[in-house]
Amino acid sequence: MEFVYEVKASGDFNEVVDKVKESIAKNNFGVLWEMNIKDKLGEKGVNFERNFAIMEVCNPKKAKEVLEKNIMVGYFLPCKIVVYEKDESIYIGMLKPTNLMEMVGEDSLRNIAVEVESTLKKAIDDVK
Repeated sequence: MEFVYEVKASGDFNEVVDKVKESIAKNNFGVLWEMNIKDKLGEKGVNFERNFAIMEVCNPKKAKEVLEKNIMVGYFLPCKIVVYEKDESIYIGMLKPTNLMEMVGEDSLRNIAVEVESTLKKAIDDVK
């Protein structure tokens, strides 16, 4: 089972991160939190060579909808999108909401997960 959706992006790391934020906003999601692992580990005296940004993103209406159906979905929220360097390339990816919702085992959440996943894929694809 492929649990991530990932694409190769063009541009430098910071440029791609900025484009992801813009694309997320255009698709009615917001970035709630962001961290670059390289920078955070560096603050702790640990050298990590690659940029690896984690962004927690959310559509408040969709979050409310899934939480009202099953509060346990809160363990999966907010959705995460990552941007990272590997082999001199930049990648953008996310965990697939459809796979996460399958763990809950509630069919009523499937359609919402499909919609969220489709929207986030579009946001990622628009950056490539």
